[in-house]
Order: sequence, then C-alpha cells, then structure tokens
Amino acid sequence: METEIKRTSTKDIIAYLAEKFPECFSIKGPVKPLKIGIFQDLAEKLTEDETVSKTRLRQALRHYTSSWRYLKVIKVGADRVDFDGKEVAKIDEEQAAYASKTLKESQEKFGNKKATDSDSKKPYKGKQSSTAAGNNKPADKKRDSAKYKSVKSSNKTVVKKEAAPLKPVESATIKVGSKVRVQLGNSPMNATITEISGKDISVQLDSGMVIKTQLKNIYS
Repeated sequence: METEIKRTSTKDIIAYLAEKFPECFSIKGPVKPLKIGIFQDLAEKLTEDETVSKTRLRQALRHYTSSWRYLKVIKVGADRVDFDGKEVAKIDEEQAAYASKTLKESQEKFGNKKATDSDSKKPYKGKQSSTAAGNNKPADKKRDSAKYKSVKSSNKTVVKKEAAPLKPVESATIKVGSKVRVQLGNSPMNATITEISGKDISVQLDSGMVIKTQLKNIYS
C-alpha cells in the first residue's frame, strides 16, 4: 500500500483545494466568497483524506480568506458559495464593512513595512549635525587639541605647586620680620613673624590677620 505524503504547506493545501473544489477555490483570477462555516463542511468531506490535517486545513482557510484578493470581493449583495460552488447566502453590510476595515488595516501595515524595509536598505549616512565628521575641518581639530593641551598643562602646574614640600625652620634662625609659611589646616600660608614670646610666635598673614602659633607650625 502506498503511503500518502501529508501536505503541511499552506500554499500546497490551497492548491489542493483549488484542484479538488474548482467551483469554490481558485489560486488565480476571480475569487468567490466562501460559505460561513465551510471549514466544517470541508473537514467532513476530507475525513478519509489523510494528507490534510484539520489544523493545517484551518490555517490554509484563514490564509486564503485574509488575502487582499479575497477581501476585495466581499461586497454587499455578493453571493457566498459552498465547496460545490452553489450560492448559499448573500453578504450583508456588516460583513462587507468588516472585510473593508480588515483590508485597509492590512494594506496600511504592509505599506508601512515596505517603506521601513526600503529605508533600512539605504546606506547609513550618519546623524547630520554641525559637528558631523564632514564639517569638522583640520584647523578646528588643531584648535581643539591646543585647548585641551593648555588646560591639561595648567592642571599639572597647579598640582605641582600644591605638592611642594615644606621645610621646618630651626628656632635659632627665626627672628621678627622673617618671611615664613604657616601651616593652617591643610593649606600653608605666607606670613611675617611679628613677635616671639617663648614657645608662642605671633605672625601676620598676607591678608593682614595676626595669629599666634608655635614653632612646629612654621616652615621656611
């Protein structure tokens, strides 16, 4: 006994239906509106046919009736046919309106997708802006580089100045009027010694403020 090959492709099943029920289905030319509930009729008709499963048959019918070619013939007053091509009912306004809406949505969706696909195939030119690579002249690049080096150099100078080591002064070398540096918090400040009284030493900061400190806080 020969084994029948199951039809799994929607295209193959529609072609098979058009061959088996030519008065109902067609793969080219005019399309006829199908009877509502034709799936059940076809399922019973094809009960002995093991090449088409009910699941695949339902999918094929859904594909067939959602095509633009089919939706365009769903008009008010058009006749629906059964699998033998007999006219069994007429399309009413509600059915025609639904088909028209479905067709419009499908065409809009397809049109948007087609436009998107077309755009995606165009070569990418990059984002256009005033700083685009094409508008950035060599002179601009050199100027920007010079600015960067200037800032970088300036930052280095500040760091070196803050990191300069402090040298403690010896008690035998200090006297009134000596220029020294006084450690106040984390920042040393320039000052002049104004008075020496034992361990206490008075100094005047460059800002004019006079403070009293000790030898351990004074540097040369």
